[in-house]
Amino acid sequence: MFPTVREVLALDPVRNGGPRVVAAEEGLDRPVRWVHVTEVPDIASLLRGGELVLTTGIGLPADDAGVRAFIADLAEVGVAGLVVELGRRYHGGVPKVMAAAAHRHGLPLVELRRETPFVLITEAVHALIVDAQLAELRATEEIHQRFTELSVEGAEATEVVRQAAELAGAPVVLENLSRRVLAYHTAGENPRLLLDGWEQHSRRIQPTGRTAYHADTGWLVTMVGARGQDWGRLLLRCPAAGPGVSGGFSGSGGPPLRWSILLERAASTLALGRLIRRDAEGLERQIHRTLLTALLDGSQPVDEVAMRALALGVGLDRRHLVGVAVRFRDAGFDAAGAAGAVRSAGSAGPAGSTGSTVAVPSADSAETVQARLRDLAETVGLALREAGLTGLASPLDEHAVGVLLAVRDATAADPALDGLLAALHRLRRSEPVPVVVAAGSGVDGVREARRTLVEARQVAEAGRRDRRADQVLRLPDVGLAGLLHLLREEPRLQVFVERELGPLLAYEARHPRQRMLATLRAYLEHGRNKSAAAAAVHLSRPAFYERLTRLGQILGVDLDSVQTCLSLHVAVLALDEVRARPPA
Repeated sequence: MFPTVREVLALDPVRNGGPRVVAAEEGLDRPVRWVHVTEVPDIASLLRGGELVLTTGIGLPADDAGVRAFIADLAEVGVAGLVVELGRRYHGGVPKVMAAAAHRHGLPLVELRRETPFVLITEAVHALIVDAQLAELRATEEIHQRFTELSVEGAEATEVVRQAAELAGAPVVLENLSRRVLAYHTAGENPRLLLDGWEQHSRRIQPTGRTAYHADTGWLVTMVGARGQDWGRLLLRCPAAGPGVSGGFSGSGGPPLRWSILLERAASTLALGRLIRRDAEGLERQIHRTLLTALLDGSQPVDEVAMRALALGVGLDRRHLVGVAVRFRDAGFDAAGAAGAVRSAGSAGPAGSTGSTVAVPSADSAETVQARLRDLAETVGLALREAGLTGLASPLDEHAVGVLLAVRDATAADPALDGLLAALHRLRRSEPVPVVVAAGSGVDGVREARRTLVEARQVAEAGRRDRRADQVLRLPDVGLAGLLHLLREEPRLQVFVERELGPLLAYEARHPRQRMLATLRAYLEHGRNKSAAAAAVHLSRPAFYERLTRLGQILGVDLDSVQTCLSLHVAVLALDEVRARPPA
């Protein structure tokens, strides 16, 4: 905020005086808070530190001891420097005892070899200070405005940290109370140098106070939290002042006030965002989602994703990686948008058929559906910790929770998956809705992580109706359903579905209450056992037989033919996959 002694010496009124640095040139980057003119030796008691003292020396002590005491008093109070004009008291140069004392105390001492009106110097310096103060006010106003906008927009932690780093022009790190990095921005520096050994480095940063500067490490730190519950720290590495360093600082007073304001406003924005998302996913889960999404869509370099994961305590390099997808097995409860419910439907069949009670989806709010998925993600994360496993876990899309499991080698993959499944079942014992757990083929290296994640998601989607709860599904386990799921975008499969089921779908579009497709599905799923199928759809056997006859007429086929029913069953399974919303 204030000009340095070096910058003051570069001003025209000072340069016209022929300045020469006599002692403590290393202190020229001290900030100058004000300029004070004096001709008396006992001025130190009137100063507060940071002043640049101007004098002709006519009132200074004549003896060496008095000169040493004068310099010592100025150094003790913390003045920025001493400028002595030659010609009135001193002619050839300042006394050697004065230069030696200034050198010993590290006090910059400058002599002006030509007569210079001090008023011109004070005017020029004070103008710089006032301009700097105005700039500081403008910068502070920009900080308030920027973070107010971020709060209103509900910006994520990564964006808040990025904005803070760009405004400060220095690295900023957000960590939790376990010293795990939740978000960071390097402001152009090498991220590996910043994050390598972060936990050990962070534990050495122990300033006193809620917002404070730790001079030994050069980090400005503030706590993040609200309502008396802190959950993290926000740290800004302050660049030291020096030649060619823009925005740096020096001196015992610590970094500029605007940096403290910047860090506190960023921390407030983060805390507010967490309060707003109290019922949403945790911040760590958000970071996991960001990293998994980056691996799937390639939005970030793989090396950067691995480094950010390592900062969270999840090492991906030199590990065997297995993609896992966990989704609700009951389609009525998954995040596609409906919660299962059972309601009564009036008789919709031909005359003489009985009424039926059928399971139909009742629409649920998007918020409720997403809340269920977030809860499942937190449960999966807890299962990972309970099983002693390492991995990234978060909602993968609207349907599934994804996990990128990192194990020692391929031989450890199956035991790890079994441990995860067992922990998940223990944690969800009281939950009414079962889940399917699917795994992709393991890969050796983070660059292939996308393949195993995509495969896991496809297996989970294909096996969403599988009733096996005691195993992790793999691609071979989903059989025909898995093949049809992989081919769901294939036009020839869609043509096949239309050819086999087109007349029935057209009929049901005109008569939706008759639920003819559900009748066909029950008949095929029960191996053409008419009694079992009739019970499954809550119809009497005569009513069910009547519907089968009507189905044969609509489709123009013989439903007693094994070959015909096989083709129809494949078409029904394919229809389910074609209608299913593909993962994002």
